[in-house]
Amino acid sequence: MIKPGLTSILGRAARLLKGSRHIAYHIAVIAFSAAFAFSLPYTAGLVAEKFLALWSFVGDDNVFVLSSEIGSAILLILFVNHARRNWRDRRISRMAATSGLVLATPATGFISRRKIRKMKERQGFARDVKLIASTGFRTFVDPKGPMNQVLQNCREAKIMLLHPDSPGAEARAKSMLDADVALHRFTEQIRASIDFLRDLKSKQHDVRLKLYNDVPFIRLIILGDYLWIQNYHRGMDSQQMARYVFKYNQDPSGLFISFHQYFVSRWDDGSIPEYDLDTDELVWHDSAGNEMSREKFVTHPPGEASQCQHFTVA
Repeated sequence: MIKPGLTSILGRAARLLKGSRHIAYHIAVIAFSAAFAFSLPYTAGLVAEKFLALWSFVGDDNVFVLSSEIGSAILLILFVNHARRNWRDRRISRMAATSGLVLATPATGFISRRKIRKMKERQGFARDVKLIASTGFRTFVDPKGPMNQVLQNCREAKIMLLHPDSPGAEARAKSMLDADVALHRFTEQIRASIDFLRDLKSKQHDVRLKLYNDVPFIRLIILGDYLWIQNYHRGMDSQQMARYVFKYNQDPSGLFISFHQYFVSRWDDGSIPEYDLDTDELVWHDSAGNEMSREKFVTHPPGEASQCQHFTVA
């Protein structure tokens, strides 16, 4: 065991050594600067002498002069183009920073997808999760999905998925190649997502689910100060679409706040029922959060209209 007096001595020695390194570094920089300054006249004279000697041989060579002019013109064009591109990139970078955009990746990049998944797992640990998706199957039910581990390690999750019997599901299915197969797949995948969330809730995870009816147009994921956006395009698999990442900043023009407010407005919409994971029922609440009515969640075969009627709780 090290005695307190020895610890104090070692601490002073470490601070002295650290201070000595800083002093040595500054001395080396000053010495190098002085040496460079004193050698500059000699270096400049040597370069000028060599240049004049070379010019005496090639100054009257028309081919060399013409080649030099063409080379200089090419270098000037490249420099101007680079400067313009750099100025444009800086302008775009400033606009992206203002909007809060920190990452935009194509859907086909394996490395980018892996990077985003790791980023979500890191940002979602012990954080609140807010998510809007269509079925959620590939988002968090699939073990390889980007939100699978996040939901198992988050603090609270608010999730909105597409109701399989809704007009939005039917419209989304009709935009696919085989509408009946797509709608049947929606029903199966949403059921799998509900089972996954029910299992999380049984393990004492704070998970809430709502089912909306309109056509999905974005996949929205909010984890702490980061937000992921991916749009649903008609007739295209969402996995083919690019991904955008926004970060919260103090700039009121940033898009993070707008997308976050969009989620909050959707979540607080009284016309969108909450799914009771314990009773397998859809529950409607008023603006104050009081339960107004509920109905049993029942899915129907593709093409069969939903006849569900919710009943008022006494």
